Amino acid sequence: MNAGSSEPGEVAVASNETGTGEVRGEQDRGLGSRAPEFIKARRVLHLSWQVGVFILGLAVVVAGIIMLPLPGPGWVVIFCGMAIWATEFVWAQLVLRWTKRKVTEAAQRALDPKVRRRNIILTSIGLVIVGVLIGIYLWKFGIVMPWKIEDQ
Repeated sequence: MNAGSSEPGEVAVASNETGTGEVRGEQDRGLGSRAPEFIKARRVLHLSWQVGVFILGLAVVVAGIIMLPLPGPGWVVIFCGMAIWATEFVWAQLVLRWTKRKVTEAAQRALDPKVRRRNIILTSIGLVIVGVLIGIYLWKFGIVMPWKIEDQ
């Protein structure tokens, strides 16, 4: 259904102006259904459209959840399912916008020179510790293959 609207076919629209008369990039479209107008004009058709979008998005999200422990791009597939839901549901659009904002902020923080330097130092220290532990293990126990192959 169209959240924020009591009339069939209406779309809830959020104000996206930045205060300077500019409209921000991708958010210039209002929230709500992206279904074609002829579908939104008929309530039963629009409801069945929403059910179809929900089921398709659910199938993609479930496939992504299954891929999390298995080989495959689980998180990418989950976000694709969210994008499918976002074509029709306001809550999914808001979740997707929030996620995009957080990912952008994290990417900007990761590119900060101080953070990169800290991450390189911590990674180097971790690799040295792992190398020392492997060296101690090999010194104490040696290299023993898990299979028993004797000279024939």
